[in-house]
Formats: sequence, C-alpha cells, structure tokens
Amino acid sequence: MSTPDRIPQIDPAEAARLAEQGALLLDVREPGEWDAGHAPEAVHLPFGRVHPDAVSGGRVVVAVCRSGNRSGTAAVQLAAAGVDVRNLAGGMKAWAAAGLPVVLDNGQPGTVG
Repeated sequence: MSTPDRIPQIDPAEAARLAEQGALLLDVREPGEWDAGHAPEAVHLPFGRVHPDAVSGGRVVVAVCRSGNRSGTAAVQLAAAGVDVRNLAGGMKAWAAAGLPVVLDNGQPGTVG
C-alpha cells in the first residue's frame, strides 16, 4: 500500500530531531530485524500489532521500518485514528546511511539488513 500524501514523509535528520524533542520513534519491523539493530530511542511494536491504543496520546509518532513501506502503512492506520504521525522515508536503511546510530538492545553497534 502506498502512503497517501496526507502522511508527512520525513528524512532521518528530521526523525532524529523530532525524537530529541520527545516524539515516539515507533519501529514496526519484525523481531529479527529489531534484534539486528535499531535506533537507540525507538520503541518496538511489530507491524501486525500496531494499533492506535498502543501509542501514547498527544505525542508525535515517527513510524519506522526497514525501507519505509510497512511504516507507511502503519502511519496511515494511525493517522486514520487521529494520531499525529510521520513516516521515516527510506526507513532504517536511510537512517543508517545518514550515519545515525544503530544499536542492539545492550547498546552495542547493530546493523540494518
């Protein structure tokens, strides 16, 4: 499913800036993808479990996946329920390519496959 124009597409620098300001980085990848590496500030909620009730009200949400496709679909679902949501264009691949940190749960460097 393509992301409708109503969902703002943001680059990694903007996603990092929003996270610093208190936005929720919502990583919707599968557990194995998360385990390989994720943004340090991210919260993991696999795509199949994404529901508006699972995100804190009033916070901007930045949806993240590997390439931006699943997170775009998740963003559409969240926006339909009134959540203020953005999609990280290019996903974790773009995040890592921008030189932003990718870590394991223990804080060690991680990877994006």
